Amino acid sequence: MKKALLLSALLAVAGAAQAQSATYAIDPNHTAVTFEAKHFGTSTLRGRWDKKSGTVTLDKAAKTGKVEFTIDMASITTGSTQFDAHLKGKDFFEVEQFPTAKFVGDKFTFNGDKVASVTGELTLHGKTNPVTLTATNFNCYDNPMVKREVCGGDFEATLQRGQYGITYGGPVTPDAIRLLITVEAVKQ
Repeated sequence: MKKALLLSALLAVAGAAQAQSATYAIDPNHTAVTFEAKHFGTSTLRGRWDKKSGTVTLDKAAKTGKVEFTIDMASITTGSTQFDAHLKGKDFFEVEQFPTAKFVGDKFTFNGDKVASVTGELTLHGKTNPVTLTATNFNCYDNPMVKREVCGGDFEATLQRGQYGITYGGPVTPDAIRLLITVEAVKQ
């Protein structure tokens, strides 16, 4: 009898722990992926990708999670159609051969109850390298419009584009590219 009660208690605890984990769908209307690159040491070029999707699984109690985030590389826009075409071509992203970039992260660090960083792997231009996205802001709230919890924040990382085989323009355009991701995800 004691074994049955102990087993029931363990199953209840395991079920309660499992219930803490939630899946969130990336809201493309409240998510932006942008980059910044120095240009001849004079100015900063900026651009963004307009099409992105993904999910986040978050267990705030266990302080764990997983994110899968995909970017449609052909959706790049800088405000200049000529520059966009150059970035999509063979000198940079080669979007016909490498149509997507994907980040998969499963190492979450927390500062209290807020996500502080997510470490994982970014696959870009056919190459995969480790990346840590550092949160400069993070929050969860009950959204009155969708009547569900929404979590999100501002994340950033500096990528070395040469690690991804993108070397055109060096040394006048530095290897270091700043990546900024503003994300909101809706609990499913």
